[in-house]
Amino acid sequence: MELLVKGAAIGFGATVLMDAWAVLLWKMSVQPRPNWAPVGRWFWHLKDGTVFHDDIGRAKPYANEQALGWIGHYAVGILYGVVLALIVGKGWFAAPTFLPAWIFGIVTVGAGWFLLQPGLGIGIAASRLPNANTVRMLNLVAHTIFALGLYGTALLLR
Repeated sequence: MELLVKGAAIGFGATVLMDAWAVLLWKMSVQPRPNWAPVGRWFWHLKDGTVFHDDIGRAKPYANEQALGWIGHYAVGILYGVVLALIVGKGWFAAPTFLPAWIFGIVTVGAGWFLLQPGLGIGIAASRLPNANTVRMLNLVAHTIFALGLYGTALLLR
């Protein structure tokens, strides 16, 4: 039970840090303001068995998609924290190191590239976007920030 609680805590902390990073990039005009509504719409359509869309913008809207997107975003971040906790075990929490968190953070990019982005209709690893390489780089940096959040929150929990 302790691993689940600590895992949820590091996942939450990491997601908060990742969101702070996204807001900073928005304020610096590097990327648009974070918008979780398309992700909320995607989550909403999962209940109907629709995983992949040609364009999530043309899918039937859901009144609370922004809220559902944020909830889903944090639920996934917490789930990732729990999974990492179960992988690394109690010993890592006693003396956290960055490398396992970073490897895990980079591995989680795969869910975005091969599930979420195709699900939204922007292709595998954002391949349908004109700035696909920029998006990929920003994804890798964001998930490195997420890894720093996993590690940093674990340090705070010691």
